[in-house]
Amino acid sequence: MEPIKFSSFNCSEEILKAVSDMGFEEATPIQAQSIPFILEGKDIIGQAQTGTGKTAAFGIPLLEKIDARNKQPQALVLCPTRELAIQVAEEIGRLGKYIRGIKSVPIYGGQPIDRQIRVLRSGAQIVIGTPGRVIDHLKRGTLKLHEIKYLVLDEADEMLNMGFVEDIEEILKTVPEERQTVLFSATMPKAILNITKRYQRDPELVKVVHKELTSTNVEQFYLEVHFRDRVEVLSRLLDMYQPKLSLAFCNTKKKVDEVTAQLQTRGFSCDKIHGDMKQQQRDAVMDRFRTGAIELLIATDVAARGLDITGVECVFNVDVPQDEEYYVHRIGRTGRAGKDGMSFTFVSGKEFLLMKDVMRYTAKKIQRHEIPSIADIEEIKAKELVEKIKLEGESGGLEKYYTILETMAEEGMTSLEAAAILMKMELERYKVESSNLCEIGGGSFGDTGAGNGMVRLFINVGKNISLEPRDVIKWITTETTVTGEQVGNIDIYENFSFVEVPEPRANEVFEILKNAKLKGKRVRIDKARGRSSENRYDRKPQGGKTYKGREARHAHSGEKSHSSASSDRPKRKYKPAE
Repeated sequence: MEPIKFSSFNCSEEILKAVSDMGFEEATPIQAQSIPFILEGKDIIGQAQTGTGKTAAFGIPLLEKIDARNKQPQALVLCPTRELAIQVAEEIGRLGKYIRGIKSVPIYGGQPIDRQIRVLRSGAQIVIGTPGRVIDHLKRGTLKLHEIKYLVLDEADEMLNMGFVEDIEEILKTVPEERQTVLFSATMPKAILNITKRYQRDPELVKVVHKELTSTNVEQFYLEVHFRDRVEVLSRLLDMYQPKLSLAFCNTKKKVDEVTAQLQTRGFSCDKIHGDMKQQQRDAVMDRFRTGAIELLIATDVAARGLDITGVECVFNVDVPQDEEYYVHRIGRTGRAGKDGMSFTFVSGKEFLLMKDVMRYTAKKIQRHEIPSIADIEEIKAKELVEKIKLEGESGGLEKYYTILETMAEEGMTSLEAAAILMKMELERYKVESSNLCEIGGGSFGDTGAGNGMVRLFINVGKNISLEPRDVIKWITTETTVTGEQVGNIDIYENFSFVEVPEPRANEVFEILKNAKLKGKRVRIDKARGRSSENRYDRKPQGGKTYKGREARHAHSGEKSHSSASSDRPKRKYKPAE
């Protein structure tokens, strides 16, 4: 189908301005087909996979139809997971940022319910929630659905797979019959069709086939890099691969300015474009980039939309894009016209969750790439220098330099020594001061007393808050991408605890959990010292309990184990929060 601009939907100026800020001009197929039907008030069944733009497909019409003067919930969006609920709420927030008086709130398990109750009482027209937490609020009387006019079931098949069918039907019976119901699902199993027959009125079917999203000619990599080290690592990748033309993307204009200034200081041939620059300036930069006068262009997503540059060999995501489609747009700048390309994405902390969304969206495995070491770069530069010396030698005109070397030889320095010194001086220009790229990718946490391939982390709470292995595992698996099977030994003492996590994920776990509450409490997490050290925390006091990896997982799930610690484990099945 022909591309459709958002302006053709007769949306408000506020919506169009927000969409423009997000960098979009043309609607995705699911948006182009769904938005007109929803604006007309029709029920729809949308069959499309995650990442095709579904949130804007229902979010834009909802924002247009909501009565800002009425502070009661008018739209309810049901999502299968807390992550999707948060993502949908953030997207709707971006779409409605110029509309006054409309408020949206995500409600999900794992977050203190008191905070959600306060927000609901203050008034919110759009509620985005997981079925279990919505039911909880309904039972408490803290969520009223009597004025709901619009109901959205997002990723309905996933909700059914997770066992929410009864909760969904209970909610559907609670909302008014006179409403508009929008359902999105990647697949259409019988249970979904039953829901559409019972709870929708003459729905329109909108179906979008999921196409290949990223070129097979692009090798995709990610590197675990702390924010403070990203320019350093970008510099090393540029030195290692030496692309003739490359693009680097940042999420903000400020970051584009900072990265450009730092790279220019390091001597790289680069420039920038973003929305604060005048069109004349942007055109001049683009002309220089197209002709190869500059080798690297640093840009925001909005500024780079519509760029069609041939010959781009590498794309660098200095920041993980906030939207999966932005990732696809970025990566699509390379690997064109049958040529090969590479992309490198820098990740740390909660960005691992965004990266997980990207991989699910693109259905492609993104490979891990080690940070190039200083030794790697020096080796590459040494080879370059040798080649330059050979080429220069072929050009001749060396007689006067022979005379200088002969004079030096008379003073006791051989030609070999002189050449080595000159090579050292030249290579020293490329030697990078160590920027403490610690705990990144292959970087080591040092000796933490963990087993092979694991890192042992210290937590400053223990039995004093009735901490159990299941609490630690729930904390890690809920907040990070680490699974329960990957968690190692757990040691719980009176006032502190230890847990082992896989070394490749250790930096992610550390960055995320240092800002995450455990059992509702703000805790301190740190890397443990080796067991052979004099660290007082490693001296096991009376009453300490060690749960081995398998045993801890049994304690997490409620399964029986024959370990001596089994008496301390809960007897019932443990159900993680949504």
